[in-house]
Amino acid sequence: MLSRRRWILCVMALAATGPAKAQERKGKFADPQPDIDNPRKIVVSLSEDDPKRINAVLSNIVNIQKYYDAAQVRLAVIAYGPGIAAVLKDSPVAPRIAGLQDLDVEFIACGATLETMNKSESDLLPEIAVVPNGLPEIVERGLTGWTHLHP
Repeated sequence: MLSRRRWILCVMALAATGPAKAQERKGKFADPQPDIDNPRKIVVSLSEDDPKRINAVLSNIVNIQKYYDAAQVRLAVIAYGPGIAAVLKDSPVAPRIAGLQDLDVEFIACGATLETMNKSESDLLPEIAVVPNGLPEIVERGLTGWTHLHP
């Protein structure tokens, strides 16, 4: 079942791409072709605290979203180690993260890193999920068909 937001994104993507753009991309996708029922699933590591690197990773996510139509991709960002800084309430990239969340990009924080930093879920930006450990989460997603990128 599609969320209302995802459904709206799908309609907008179809309207924006039109037949010419869809035809242009058609040969570039590997089989099975990505679609609403079989989107590409991409998990992105965020492990650095440098604002330039964080912004570069977020820009990579935007570029991936531009390449695939909204219904053709699911994106998850897993922040661990120093990368946790990006998803804390005082993050300098909080507005960018909120914007990406509005486009259904999932942001996940490493619980082990939070514990090491003496932080809790209440220190995170809104709607950030927490998993017990970020790296095993990446491994498990990889084993279920997610592609891991560490830009």
